[in-house]
Amino acid sequence: MNVLYVITIALVAAGALLVVLTRDLVRLTMVSSLYVLLLVVFFLLLQAPDVALSELVVGTIAYPVVLLAAILIDRNE
Repeated sequence: MNVLYVITIALVAAGALLVVLTRDLVRLTMVSSLYVLLLVVFFLLLQAPDVALSELVVGTIAYPVVLLAAILIDRNE
């Protein structure tokens, strides 16, 4: 296995653990976006650019926007 693959898998695993352990919802949004970026890099290394592009659009743009909107609506009520 290539060293770059091992490093990326370790970072993805650490990012997943960080997502699970995050308690604050706003921080969770930022951490999950970072986790998705790590997954995008991993998919690019696996030569799956179509999956990486889909994950990039949904995971770093659409999901955090919807999650932050839900958090703001919940806090205003």
